Amino acid sequence: MSAANTHDEPAPESGIDQAAEAPDASIAAVVGAQAMELVGMGLGIASVFVRTLYYCLRGRPDFGAVVRQMFEIGNRSVVFLTVVMGFIGMILVLQGGLQVKRILPEFSMVGASYLELLVRDLAATISALMLATRVGAGIAAEIGSMVVTEQVDALRMCAADPIDYLIKPRFLASLVMTICLVIWAAGVAMLTGMLTAYIMFDVNPRTFFNLHLVDTGDLVVGLAKCLAYGAAIPVVAGHSGLTTHGGSEGVGWATTRAVVNASLAVIVLDLILSALGYVLLGP
Repeated sequence: MSAANTHDEPAPESGIDQAAEAPDASIAAVVGAQAMELVGMGLGIASVFVRTLYYCLRGRPDFGAVVRQMFEIGNRSVVFLTVVMGFIGMILVLQGGLQVKRILPEFSMVGASYLELLVRDLAATISALMLATRVGAGIAAEIGSMVVTEQVDALRMCAADPIDYLIKPRFLASLVMTICLVIWAAGVAMLTGMLTAYIMFDVNPRTFFNLHLVDTGDLVVGLAKCLAYGAAIPVVAGHSGLTTHGGSEGVGWATTRAVVNASLAVIVLDLILSALGYVLLGP
């Protein structure tokens, strides 16, 4: 072989170069797989939501199942939300009052600002995050257990859609009870905040209970968030339950996934609805 031909042949890649490219390829593969999994999960949740709306309009009426789920979602969450929102109200007013005291020790507007934030965002969002942990985990665990014990397969064999029998009653119950629970939670947070302002900063309760900053736009945004959160939590948790596999360990993973995804859905919806409310209705 001639020397010219020898120089024309490409030099083999060194082991160091191959080792350097391998981590980049593996990272890209992992990121791509996670992205595809996220897209698939989003499409699955959207499919469950659309089918749930369809069965709400065209499915069989089952008021007894809806009432039972209203009790499970609403009545069993009252004490939990009361305790949480009571402490949240005290913490927010205490921290807000301390910051106001550092700048200008005048507390006449603390109550008005606090109530506006409570009505527009805090009551609905914090309550929904708490419901995502309790209600979302319960829905995913219950439906996931039915999946691994083949009860959902039995429904399908009887020509019954699990969305109609399992998701729809929880969806309707969550819509109603989320609004009721948020109103109750807002009242609790308002009372504990008022008590904290009176004890810590000597703010008269009549001065604190000032609603002149709360307008129609705040009420509309707050109600829209209640409806959005009430719809998102059972749909996301129900999707996690229906995709359970692997026995009891799979039920545990489905419960964890339901809490994480439902909480993330609440945060994303909060941003979207807050931005839309600001653009369409103003601050």
